[in-house]
Amino acid sequence: MTSSGLQPRQDGDAALRLLRDGQLELEGRLVDASNTTLRGILTLEDVSARCVYKPVRGERPLWDFPDGTLAGREVSAYLVSRATGWDLVPPTVLRDGPLGPGSCQLWIDEPEDAEPLVGFVPAESLPPRWFPIAAARDDDGTAYALAHADDPRLARLAVLDAVINNADRKGGHVLVGADDRIYGVDHGVSFHVEGKLRTVLWGWAGRRLPQDAVVMLDGLAGQVAGPLGAELADHLTISEIAELAARIDELRRTGRFPQPSEDWPAVPWPPM
Repeated sequence: MTSSGLQPRQDGDAALRLLRDGQLELEGRLVDASNTTLRGILTLEDVSARCVYKPVRGERPLWDFPDGTLAGREVSAYLVSRATGWDLVPPTVLRDGPLGPGSCQLWIDEPEDAEPLVGFVPAESLPPRWFPIAAARDDDGTAYALAHADDPRLARLAVLDAVINNADRKGGHVLVGADDRIYGVDHGVSFHVEGKLRTVLWGWAGRRLPQDAVVMLDGLAGQVAGPLGAELADHLTISEIAELAARIDELRRTGRFPQPSEDWPAVPWPPM
């Protein structure tokens, strides 16, 4: 929940208006982020909420993503998420701010008692209905497993990541909101034309897609060919949109979650 009480799903239009038109006052920087990532407060009339503002000028150059495009990819991930009807990405817009143009996303507060869905757990006591993804040891040699819950909400996020070709789905990029919904954040390195899926959510690899995902993908394919594709054209290249459509078609053809690539690291580092 945001500081104003806005719910990303129920109050989507109000959130977008606040993100686009609200006065943005910066609070501070999120120091763990690799690119300049700032937290701020948006105010419009009698409504206020926290946000995450990522200015284009603060993007760190990457060898495989064109300079100045990460903010647009953040917005594109929101547009695709909204088109799925699953609303897994908080409302996000491209707007001007104190440091120039950048992405601006509604802040998600996680309740203190929220149960984590991804993390390192003792290898000998994996929680019921959790998938082990990778093995690890601490400094004392104790065995741990990077794992995640077999949760349908996470499964939807894994499908979305496959669609947008997310190259950086860390466990820390999965948030649980006060409305018991999950949200994925940090999608600046998505939508590449080459296969770069890198995620901690490999638990369903090779398994059949749930029926709701099959139905969603059928509808999403038509939207990419129509109004969604037109919206994405403001942020992505023609080739990137074409590859988005191709990934959707491949998921529809196979009806299965993708398998890790042998040509690209399967898990991001650090994973959390």
